[in-house]
Amino acid sequence: MRVVFAPDSFKECLTAGEVAAAMARGWLAVDPQAECICVPMADGGEGTLDALLASRGGQRLQAWVEGPLGEPVQADWGLLADGTAIIEVAAASGLALVEPARRDVLRASSYGTGQLIGEALRQGARHLLLTLGGSACNDGGAGLLQALGVSLRDAGGAELERGGAALARLRHVDLSGLNQGLKRCTFEAAVDVDNPLCGPRGASAVFGPQKGASAAQVAQLDAALGHFAALLEAATEQSVATVPGSGAAGGIGFALRCVLAAELRPGVSLVAEQVGLAEHLRGADLLVTGEGRLDGQTLHGKTPLGVARLAQAAGVPVVALGGSLGPGYEALYEQGVSAAFSLCEGPQSLAEALACAGPQIESRMGAIARLWHAAQGR
Repeated sequence: MRVVFAPDSFKECLTAGEVAAAMARGWLAVDPQAECICVPMADGGEGTLDALLASRGGQRLQAWVEGPLGEPVQADWGLLADGTAIIEVAAASGLALVEPARRDVLRASSYGTGQLIGEALRQGARHLLLTLGGSACNDGGAGLLQALGVSLRDAGGAELERGGAALARLRHVDLSGLNQGLKRCTFEAAVDVDNPLCGPRGASAVFGPQKGASAAQVAQLDAALGHFAALLEAATEQSVATVPGSGAAGGIGFALRCVLAAELRPGVSLVAEQVGLAEHLRGADLLVTGEGRLDGQTLHGKTPLGVARLAQAAGVPVVALGGSLGPGYEALYEQGVSAAFSLCEGPQSLAEALACAGPQIESRMGAIARLWHAAQGR
């Protein structure tokens, strides 16, 4: 019996590696002879660094950078043996780094993410893989570009201050100071959305309110990003603002594509490729995936959907495990998932669920293993 465990993290609770290990322990308690393959997964949001380091090894490094509102933060990043640097936008420019009462989407900047890219260049990285989930900013990646040497000036020749609102005053884009080390690198960006930069489905309209933007601020930021895009595209002779994913991370996807020629890819597909999930599925009898909550949102590029589709293509049945099952989870059955289960065995508070998630995963996995073997006539 060969079982592949490829879950995402259970946020605020367990990393993807910890979830996979708990799943394997639960299965092995019932079937000690099984071959259990743990492949921690992620969709390009927070936790992707952990998942890739768990699967591929490499160094976890740290650097002091400028946080979303200018305060210093110590951000983790990874460097693999093949020269690939893994950079999470959330680590330097993440919404979780700013207390709710202090959030200011007009001023929040991606500058710290650009500093992390610069640090990776100094450490000899040749390929950069950026994950774009969980950002606090809505600046179109302007701060990131400034950290890498791009000059953005107003009509008086002064460098723009940080944040998306300031982009409305942009008049001059100067790429001459761009870090020369970027020329030796290739870029991939893991995105979990397909939104363009501007408009009704753009970064400001869809994700601005989640970062604290009012209706008036959404309109202000959307106009500022449109102005920024027009000038940057003219300077680079590119036209990418409408490319799916350019609105990811408050428009960081746009800057990466426009200036650094980054390939924007669905996060699950990119991570699956990096960890070799397709290879692990060869000869597998079952794949088990999961995340903290399985519901209708899971169908919008989340890990269980992505790995289920890969498993379906390989002819491997899939079981999904979630901390809870929410409205719409049944649609997963049309996407390659054979069965979905919740961890909760009875009424409990969120705090209780988070505290005992590990043992509950083991217990539920053991029950699933027993059901599997009963169905196989063993």
